[in-house]
Amino acid sequence: MSVERTTAAGGMETSYGFKRVGEGEKQSLVNDVFHKVANRYDLMNDLMSGGLHRLWKDAMVTWLNPPKRAGWKVLDVAGGTGDIAFRIVDASHGHAHATVLDINGSMLAVGRDRAQKKGLSGNTDFVEANAEELPFADATFDAYTIAFGIRNVPRIAVALGEAFRVLKPGGRFLCLEFSEVEMPLLDKAYEAWAFNAIPKIGKMVTGDGEPYSYLVESIAKFPNQANFASMITRAGFDRVSFRNYSGGIAALHSGWKL
Repeated sequence: MSVERTTAAGGMETSYGFKRVGEGEKQSLVNDVFHKVANRYDLMNDLMSGGLHRLWKDAMVTWLNPPKRAGWKVLDVAGGTGDIAFRIVDASHGHAHATVLDINGSMLAVGRDRAQKKGLSGNTDFVEANAEELPFADATFDAYTIAFGIRNVPRIAVALGEAFRVLKPGGRFLCLEFSEVEMPLLDKAYEAWAFNAIPKIGKMVTGDGEPYSYLVESIAKFPNQANFASMITRAGFDRVSFRNYSGGIAALHSGWKL
């Protein structure tokens, strides 16, 4: 299947998977997807990555290297279930404070429940808001993380600008996202798995394959590694770089507010 990815110039604003939607329509459609999969979010990521998302997330937190001191604050965007936030708090030996922001209340409800069960309610708070309009003052956070969420934001450039705004000088931006497979043969194998198997398995497990079809299509449309790095640079970040995982199935982008 030949799919034309969007570029650094944009195009995700009106792309709901392979469907073209009107301005302002994408967000509510994406919200519906995550209301449907909230209680099985980890399973969804397991299906889409073959379980590798857990290793990629661990690698993300390792590269972030949160300090083991009180007062360090991270904003984890589109992280409603707390998956990244809990890892960061653990890596800081309980010193970091993580604010989890998500536009989807169902995802946040899962995260709050998990935080309570893990005894991390004191290290985390949960905010329902839009990544394109963060309800925080300038220079509030030491780090901004987002994992498998940026491609679901309609106006990615706006969200990147907001990330830059709320970071303190010297703050770190990290984004983990499915990307363009760069290994020969693996690209065809992953494409066949993604488009043929994932929606069917999703329907068997959850009773609804449509959310999984959207998620697979949104991966195929997302800008490749170099184009996304250009978007991060244009938002104002310095020392922008990325690392590929599993041949480019996922990529981790980094930038600094200097």
